[in-house]
Amino acid sequence: MLKKTLLITSASWLLLSQAFGIIRLPSIFSDNMVIQEGAPVNIWGWASPGESIKIEFSGQVIDLRTDNEGRWKAVLEPVTSNKPLRMVLTGRNRISIRNILVGEVWLCSGQSNMEWSLARSLNAKKAIANADHPSIRLFHVGRNAVSKPQDNCQGRWVSCTPQSAKGFSAVAYHFGLAIHEAIGKPVGLIQSTWGGTPVEGWTSRDALSALDTTKAMLERWDAQAVNYAKDRREYSLKLNVWEAARQKALREGESAPRKPRAPYDPSSRPNNPGSLFNGMISPLIPFSIRGATWYQGESNVSRAYQYRSLFPAMIYDWRERWGLGEFPFYFVQIAPYRYSRNPSEMGAELREAQLLTMQGVNKTGMAVTLDIGNPRDIHPRNKQEVGRRLALWALRDTYGRSNIQPSGPIYSSFTVEGGAVIIDFKHAETGLKSINGQPLSHFEIAGDDRVFHPAEKVDILDKKKIRISTRRVKKPIAARYAWSDDAVPNLGNNEGLPASSFRTDNWPGKSDRNR
Repeated sequence: MLKKTLLITSASWLLLSQAFGIIRLPSIFSDNMVIQEGAPVNIWGWASPGESIKIEFSGQVIDLRTDNEGRWKAVLEPVTSNKPLRMVLTGRNRISIRNILVGEVWLCSGQSNMEWSLARSLNAKKAIANADHPSIRLFHVGRNAVSKPQDNCQGRWVSCTPQSAKGFSAVAYHFGLAIHEAIGKPVGLIQSTWGGTPVEGWTSRDALSALDTTKAMLERWDAQAVNYAKDRREYSLKLNVWEAARQKALREGESAPRKPRAPYDPSSRPNNPGSLFNGMISPLIPFSIRGATWYQGESNVSRAYQYRSLFPAMIYDWRERWGLGEFPFYFVQIAPYRYSRNPSEMGAELREAQLLTMQGVNKTGMAVTLDIGNPRDIHPRNKQEVGRRLALWALRDTYGRSNIQPSGPIYSSFTVEGGAVIIDFKHAETGLKSINGQPLSHFEIAGDDRVFHPAEKVDILDKKKIRISTRRVKKPIAARYAWSDDAVPNLGNNEGLPASSFRTDNWPGKSDRNR
């Protein structure tokens, strides 16, 4: 009963606000919010057409009028403050937004591994008990998959407490906590996640339409929309027939026939291209952020080759729409997991697509998780370390901590010498090592026949080079490392960060033909 009352009250409030023209704000503006330090303060909302509105914030005063549709937008100068602030908006009504902090705002998005709550992660009891951080604020975007871009979403800013943190993204929380503890500033975390969703759901339809690799995918979805329109018309006719039969049954004292089932609207599916962007990203734009973190890819494993263009397209799309330049974008490489019953390489191919994105898109960084995954569980529980590794990238590249190494070894080049393959790595300036103390594993070598064999001998030559060989391949031409869905290898650097899987060849992969 309480829930119904609240829903009615909310609907009534919306109708009243529209009728009387009172100032309304998107939910991203609320008490306890965090404003991005050093960035323009973008604020927008609705009121009556032509209504005068005054905004007062941190010594700034802006007077404006709404447009013919009752919309308005203002841009305030960047602010700095060590104390909570208040923003006041005055029109036909007065809105006061209290307890505003100025600090670092990060968008944290993706599918289930980013959605995974603190309560379900490793050492949850201790982490929740310690999650009392008044200078960390949390905003959880409500799930919404729709066909058109929205200008509002469900959610509100709350202070980080054990109660509010336990249901929040564990990766986002540990990332934000690491940033807060390192730089000593307030942190605002916006969680926009939906488990089991593909990257195309989080990308605008316009950005997807510009790609050659998405043509077939978009045509399939468009065909579903056409079929849905046809099904709706047929359903309407069936409904009329049913209603007539129902009335007849009532008159004759007979049982009413079963009501026809309404067709499912494909536009409401979260895997519909653009649907999550429309419902869960668009409402946040252009709220100023420092950058974004991302954990997704599992739902695109079978289309890893396509992911090479899909993932960068999403990053470029978000950056362009926010209008904040090339804001930092740090993401998690998917962990080991057997994605099919039969041994597969598509997980490695998806990781490769993620690696190529880091190498090809400016101001990105990738946290490798090959050592902390669980091949039998697509949701490994050690989210604390994942958040920490994302924070390493932010601390080094965003906050200027040049003494931090954020990455494990990354393949750079290879040569062939006397029947052995010499592999050179980046991000290994302090040296290479086995991160579990066991002999280095999961290296493979192939010759002209393109058949790979496990390396029998693996030697660290110097800080950045490894030599691998096997008696089964006399004239090697290619090498691979951790090239399978569920490989748990052990190469790392002296910072204890694992190497990414890689291959030296560019031969066609298992997912190349999938679109």
